[in-house]
Amino acid sequence: MQRIQSEKILLFFSVLCLSCVLGQVSYSVPEEMAKGSVVGNIAHDLGLDLKRLKSGKARVYTGGSVEYIGLNKERGVLFIQERIDREALCGETTPCALHFQLILENPMELFRVTVEITDTNDNTPTFTNAEKRFEISESAVIGSKFILEKAYDSDIGINGLQTYSLVPTDNFILKLQSQADGSKKVEMVLQKPLDREKQERISLLLTAIDGGESQMSGTMRIFINVLDANDNAPAFAKPLYKAKILENSPKGTSVTTVSATDKDIGVNGEVSYLISTSKRSLSELFHINSKTGEIILVGEIDYEKAKIYQMDIEVVDSGGLSDSTKVIVDVVDINDNNPDINIVSKSESILEDSPPNTVIAMLSVNDADSENNGDVECNIDGDIPFKIQTTSNGFYTLITEVDLDREISSQYNITVTCSDEGVPSLSSSVTLSLQISDVNDNAPVFERSSYEAYIVENNTPGLSIFTVKARDADWNQNARVSYILEDSSFNGVPVSSYVSVSADSGVIHAVRSFDYEQIKDFHFRVKAQDGGSPPLSSNVTVKVLIQDQNDNPPQVLYPVQTGGSLVAEMVPRSVDVGYLVTKVVAVDVDSGQNAWLSYKLQKATDRALFEVGLQNGEIRTIRQVTDKDAVKQRLTVIVEDNGQPSRSATVIVNVAVADSFPEVLSEFTDFTQDKEYNDNLTFYLVLALAVVSFLFITCLVVIISVKIYRWRQSRVMYHSNLPVIPYYPPRYSDTLGTGTLQHVYNYEVCRTTDSRKSDCKFDGAGSQNVLIMDPSSTGTMQRIQSEKSILDEPDSPLEVGHFVNLPHNDYIREEKTFTGLQRRRR
Repeated sequence: MQRIQSEKILLFFSVLCLSCVLGQVSYSVPEEMAKGSVVGNIAHDLGLDLKRLKSGKARVYTGGSVEYIGLNKERGVLFIQERIDREALCGETTPCALHFQLILENPMELFRVTVEITDTNDNTPTFTNAEKRFEISESAVIGSKFILEKAYDSDIGINGLQTYSLVPTDNFILKLQSQADGSKKVEMVLQKPLDREKQERISLLLTAIDGGESQMSGTMRIFINVLDANDNAPAFAKPLYKAKILENSPKGTSVTTVSATDKDIGVNGEVSYLISTSKRSLSELFHINSKTGEIILVGEIDYEKAKIYQMDIEVVDSGGLSDSTKVIVDVVDINDNNPDINIVSKSESILEDSPPNTVIAMLSVNDADSENNGDVECNIDGDIPFKIQTTSNGFYTLITEVDLDREISSQYNITVTCSDEGVPSLSSSVTLSLQISDVNDNAPVFERSSYEAYIVENNTPGLSIFTVKARDADWNQNARVSYILEDSSFNGVPVSSYVSVSADSGVIHAVRSFDYEQIKDFHFRVKAQDGGSPPLSSNVTVKVLIQDQNDNPPQVLYPVQTGGSLVAEMVPRSVDVGYLVTKVVAVDVDSGQNAWLSYKLQKATDRALFEVGLQNGEIRTIRQVTDKDAVKQRLTVIVEDNGQPSRSATVIVNVAVADSFPEVLSEFTDFTQDKEYNDNLTFYLVLALAVVSFLFITCLVVIISVKIYRWRQSRVMYHSNLPVIPYYPPRYSDTLGTGTLQHVYNYEVCRTTDSRKSDCKFDGAGSQNVLIMDPSSTGTMQRIQSEKSILDEPDSPLEVGHFVNLPHNDYIREEKTFTGLQRRRR
């Protein structure tokens, strides 16, 4: 302020004394000259004498408080009186000059002096702050400008601040922009993106340089703290992760751990993991820890369903930047699957004559496991005639190994077991049922090589004698055995008249009633034939033995019993004890013990006189005959056989105890008085028998007619298209499906012949000869001769027979033969 006032005064005086100003001189001196340094010879320059200076009391008038320039009057020079600092004196004003006046008095003279202070490079560029700090986001875009603090240099001109330099220039460059006031705007421009992850802090040095000859500079340290920006996506350590896990691993098993890093820090560096695969099945099987990246099994994995799992794992930071990696999980197979056996094709049955290597089934075997766990080998259980062969691609064929025989085994249950090669090995089995179809390759076989059958005589016709049984190892129709009686004869009689064979059951029936006394045994052959095509057959011999039955009572041969004759044995009174009166001769046509005869005295006029030998039938006296004994002795002797039950016959023995024949005649005339009564009784018996026989024959004719009618109906059905009814040849009896022959009835008719009656003769199954003793001597002798002729011819049979109509127009001739009996004479 004071300086301004001085300048105003100076200006006033200048105006007033304008006419007094004689000259003006200018000097130029650098600043910072040492005190006393000569600025210039003003006396010389103004053309003044030194004396004038002294006389005029020359002085320098600056008008300010500080006089930088002094006047040396003795020398007439201006010198530096005070150190001049241009920057302090003028600041930024340029040019910088000291204006003062040299005033002389007496006369007053005013000289204007200008001393220009030239700048010297005595000031370094300086910054207000020694350091500058910036916080710049690494996401700052290229070209971003950051204003820097200007450096201040008090010097001017060339010595002033000329330029700036910034080091290093990796990311930033310095941009100087001239402004209207001549200063420069200093900007730091981002030329390369910042990367906090590479360089979190950047230190720059800004240097301000002046233009002096000895350049001076000032510096400012710039610190840049690079702020993190979410400019880095998380990155996985590996682009591909591989892991293995055993199938059937429990839930919670750790599969693998993925790891991703984010170069960002803080919130920007926080990452989370997730399974990005869109397959829902994966999210049901695997779970990833969003913080740690550990993949955990949460479901059940099965190698057979999926051998490998591929997952895309994504990592995301808080800014949404992400990265992904692939995780391949190989499922390690364990042997947890049994071989799967599928029957592709199979035969339910095959013929037993099928050749070896006949394919009966095809199997497909698969094991979902891998490697050894899936390698399968199949075998057949048990020792059976089959084998299994592998073809290709898991296919197997089951074939026959040898010839089959249904008769050994009609069905096979074939169990195929397939085992894998895992440890431990797993296996599966399947059982196939195979029926062996029959082929007629076996002939019927009888249970025995020959048969012996026994039948008791007097059997009922149609009686089952015996059963032959043949077995055919074949099956069904091939094993259906029919029995056939082979054509043969025995003693000139067809065997079919003796027996018949049931075609279905093999039961042998008696066609007729057998008489042991006529035939004791016979044999025949039976053929068993199967129903195969062609049929097979075999034969067997059957021998039928007739067993005796006590069916014949003893027959008394002597003494002969006649209806009207009288026979008496004479015993003289003079005989001794043990005299053989007569002998009862009897025979039994049965055999064995049935023919063992015993004799007993049943009745006697005098039981104390006679006895009968138990074994021989001899009638002997057991005491001496006396005169008191009656002439007429009547003995009834019973003859019994030893059968069960026993049968017997009685004989009346008339004994005349007398010494002369006239005595005998007089006593025995009473015997003939009963003759008429006996004859009448015989007549009525014969009449009754005739009536019964007539009724029987009538019924028999009716029955036979009905049978013939049914037989003809069956023949019509046999030749029709109706279901076939088994037909048996005429030689076989019709069993009506029951295996039983029809009954044939034999009737024995007893008849007597009387001299006063006509003989009644009936056709019967048989008749019995009756030896008759005529009461007259003539008749008696004739009959004795007739009897003798009969008895003398034992081989001459008397046959009386009849025919009975049987089914199928087959006739059985029923015969009964009576063998002549020899009569023993005394």
